[in-house]
Amino acid sequence: MATLRHFLTLKDLNSDEARTLLARATELKKLHKENSDPSFENKVMGMIFEKSSTRTRVSFEAAMKHLGGSAIFLSPNDTQLGRGEPIEDSARVLSSMLDIIMIRTFEHSKLETFARYSSVPVINGLTDDFHPCQLLADMQTYFEHRGDIAGKTVCWVGDGNNMCQSYINASALFDFKLNIACPEGYLPKKALLEQNPQVTVCASPQEATTQSDLVVTDVWASMGQEAEQQTRIEKFSAYQVDTSLMDKANADALFMHCLPAHRGEEVSAELMDDPRAVVWDEAENRLHAQKALIEFLFQQAT
Repeated sequence: MATLRHFLTLKDLNSDEARTLLARATELKKLHKENSDPSFENKVMGMIFEKSSTRTRVSFEAAMKHLGGSAIFLSPNDTQLGRGEPIEDSARVLSSMLDIIMIRTFEHSKLETFARYSSVPVINGLTDDFHPCQLLADMQTYFEHRGDIAGKTVCWVGDGNNMCQSYINASALFDFKLNIACPEGYLPKKALLEQNPQVTVCASPQEATTQSDLVVTDVWASMGQEAEQQTRIEKFSAYQVDTSLMDKANADALFMHCLPAHRGEEVSAELMDDPRAVVWDEAENRLHAQKALIEFLFQQAT
């Protein structure tokens, strides 16, 4: 019997499914380089963007093209959602015409409501709370470079934002320890921390990074927080990840950043070009991890 599955957070996968998906992503990466992509001919993805993006749009649109289907870009100006139509109504109508829907928006609750009334799979392309597709790419990248991440220590430095909160979910799903260093007042949601004993809040970036296997950061001011930029620069000034901080991690540690990076703010220009930085593989893997996710969701629905 077909099962409608959505991907709103990493919690929508179990550990075995997540590892199988990552292995398939690497396989699809190889198949693409051999011009042997699988085909979902005539499948159409709707891509609803209330937040703009480079990597998310290009990776999903290219993914559908590689899989033999197509994608339709929908900005707030292109849909009745931008004119006040109830989310429930838009979900019913769009899902009757499309085979899968990706949404990049602000409030996570809006995504959940859309999924509740959609008759096709819905993918979280990013909300203010979570960015699970990026975590699939991050985990694929670590697996490709260092093997399974289970039992390892990951360090998050910076804002306790949607990426940090997705790393909390990932630490439970993939069984790794997570150290977090955030300025006072910028921690992730308290409930998430309380539900995840494998996460440690550290007093400083130096403490969090020591003997870690993966160091990750993100911009200090995310989209929609531009007015806070100067305040955040002052609050986060001691939280830049540079080569001296990376040197506190294990010798084979990797550095990741979901991009775009503000060199000289959350990450030094020097570290971005350091051999320990795998940000370009990480960015490319958005394409392949999402192809594996799309394939998984289609297979669940048939």
